[in-house]
Amino acid sequence: MATVDDAAFENLARELVAIGRRFYARGWVLGTSGNFSAVASRAPLRLAITASMAHKGKLETADILEIGDTGQSTPEHPGRPSAETLLHLEILKQRGAGAVLHTHSVWSTILSDIHAEAGGFTIEGYEMLKGLDGVITHERGEWVPIVGNDQDMPRLSGVVAAILNETPASHAFLIRRHGLYTWGRTLADAERHVEILEFLFEVLGRRTRSA
Repeated sequence: MATVDDAAFENLARELVAIGRRFYARGWVLGTSGNFSAVASRAPLRLAITASMAHKGKLETADILEIGDTGQSTPEHPGRPSAETLLHLEILKQRGAGAVLHTHSVWSTILSDIHAEAGGFTIEGYEMLKGLDGVITHERGEWVPIVGNDQDMPRLSGVVAAILNETPASHAFLIRRHGLYTWGRTLADAERHVEILEFLFEVLGRRTRSA
């Protein structure tokens, strides 16, 4: 299995470690929750991805693995990747993203439960929406789909594939009582999407509580 340039991989690993620590400090990936990936090579496809059960506030570069399009780690950066690796691969396939970030915040979990029966919810009218890629007005309605949680990852990745096909304009989806998946062309874009969406989720969640 061909691997990527060591220096390029190490750079991605350092970026993912820094994101993990920033997100942990914000309360978005407590404990071993969440997982992150970034494309290290397109042809062949290689991803830098967090290892399973890695504490995001204590990440080290050794916790970042290299995997191919089957989800298996390479000998150069071995280990057990996140259990949700198939979801990352599906998002990359459907969206052509360069990075995928998954968080487990309080507000995304609450909203994913409240709106589960509706299959999702729309966010509109907030200036912060313009932080999402391609959005140029606060008047745009951002639909956030919600899928049911499932420990069968091949089955869940199939559901995610269908949702992504049905909602080509969405920047993210939620897994019920679980958390947020979002992506971007680069790691910086994906991190910005997390920041924007987590802000909006907290606003909506606080509004719901005060209603």
